[in-house]
Amino acid sequence: MVAPRRFDVFLVPLDPARGAEMQKTRPCVIVSPDVSNRVLRTVVVVPLTSNRHGFPGRLGLVFQNKQGEFATDQLRAVDKSRLVRKVGTVQAADRARITAALTEFFA
Repeated sequence: MVAPRRFDVFLVPLDPARGAEMQKTRPCVIVSPDVSNRVLRTVVVVPLTSNRHGFPGRLGLVFQNKQGEFATDQLRAVDKSRLVRKVGTVQAADRARITAALTEFFA
């Protein structure tokens, strides 16, 4: 498998989930640095959701012509074996917004 890259979007099964964790297989944005993605067996992802709640820590995005949210509050590390298939890449115009949302979330 070619190493996934930051801002690639993969389908990732998030089950088993507990409590308020996002569940089911959904598109997730790889947010870990490319150097880590090449050498580690895990990647850090943020799930996308098609429901727009406007919760704190969430960023409205359009992916594959669908409105949704980048759920920063659901960030998690997953083993690369969970990456089902690549379904796209975040548009260049949204990459800075994603980086800013992550920075704000952890500031």
